[in-house]
Amino acid sequence: MNAEPPARRRSQPLVRIVAGRIVLFAAIAMLAQLVAVLVEYGRDPQNLARLLLERETAELAGGLSLHDGRLAFDLPSDLASRYGVPASGYFGRIRTASGVVLFSHCDEECTEHFLPLEFNPPSFWMRTIRPGYPLTFAGGREVDIGERSVLVEIAVLGDRQHAVWSVLANEALDHMLLPMSLTLIFVLGATLASIRTALRPVAAAAGQAERFDPLVPDSRLDEAGMPLEIARLAGAVNRSYARTRELMAAQKLFTSAIAHEIRTPLAIIRMELERIDHPAARQAIGELDELDHFVGQLVMLARLEAADRSGFERVDLDELGRDIVGALAPYVYDHGAIIAFDASSSPSVLAHPPLLKDAVRNLIENAVRHGGPSVHIRVGTDNGPGLFVEDDGVGFAPASREVAASDAPGHYRRAGGLGIGLEIVRRIMALHGGHLETREATPCGARARLVFPPAGEAPVTPAR
Repeated sequence: MNAEPPARRRSQPLVRIVAGRIVLFAAIAMLAQLVAVLVEYGRDPQNLARLLLERETAELAGGLSLHDGRLAFDLPSDLASRYGVPASGYFGRIRTASGVVLFSHCDEECTEHFLPLEFNPPSFWMRTIRPGYPLTFAGGREVDIGERSVLVEIAVLGDRQHAVWSVLANEALDHMLLPMSLTLIFVLGATLASIRTALRPVAAAAGQAERFDPLVPDSRLDEAGMPLEIARLAGAVNRSYARTRELMAAQKLFTSAIAHEIRTPLAIIRMELERIDHPAARQAIGELDELDHFVGQLVMLARLEAADRSGFERVDLDELGRDIVGALAPYVYDHGAIIAFDASSSPSVLAHPPLLKDAVRNLIENAVRHGGPSVHIRVGTDNGPGLFVEDDGVGFAPASREVAASDAPGHYRRAGGLGIGLEIVRRIMALHGGHLETREATPCGARARLVFPPAGEAPVTPAR
């Protein structure tokens, strides 16, 4: 068994692709900058100690309160593991400028690291006890609460709880992640808006391409307003489409020319055969008639391929039916058949008159050629709107009852002698946005009906 082909990847909108890539590269840039920030801060333990001092003193100052001019302090719960247990390696003291101690978590080991109580302290001080990592330092800074000021002092001996990491995280968040996130939002928004604006004419061109009608000779993509790269692609598509139209036109001309060139020698051969009084000559004339009919079908096919929307006009089906019946009456009577026309209430359709006449002529000739001797043919219109050709001939061939319902009955299945007549009729009706119906007639024979779109609807040509 053949393996199934892999599923095609679904195309994604350009906006989604670009947005995803912007976010991806922004994340990579943020990660790289984070590493750079960590390296830069890690090279300067003195600066990290200062930042840790500011952070710890600010959190300790959060426990200060002022009631009726009296200062009080309650140790914040999230700092209890550092400044509320002995031998933690973190020491703290809060005192007023006059030397009154409001809080102290300090033993004899740390007393030497703080400024003496009788000393008038500066607003900020810090000294390094042991350089490098882990951080070991002491310091303090003045904090205002109401109209009072206090000095918050700490000493960190070894940073056993790695408080420095919270400092690094805070610095990365404040100085890198937030600014870059805002930049990313603005850049991403501006980029997506620019892409949508630039792709608006491209989306319009795509919709225009979906509605391309091969029967409109000047169909092309509008390149106005497109980005240069997309405009070049649209120009290449327009040139390719124009080249395809030229090739199709040359093919139509070639087909039509061959068909017309063959008819002349066929007529000469037929004239010569008519001078010979022999059964073989009569048989050859019959074969020539079949070949001439086929050549006529080729001419009809070339006319069909050359048609476009410019030839469409409002056509009265009753008037068209009378014209065709009148033109083909001598041919029908010469073959021993009878033809009549039944008018309705003059339905009209938007159609290409020469092609529509070709379709009806094809159905009438098929009825004459394959309906049997002395066949009666009736051509008429209805308010469908539609135009039908009905006969009382052989009707469905016996084998046709065993084939699919979509197959044509009887002589319609053999129409054109070499099998292109019925296909031409179908293609003509497809060009008009309609279709061909074939069925048995009552009580015998066959009926073919050309069904057009309802009045007021423009014909839509299906993709070939």
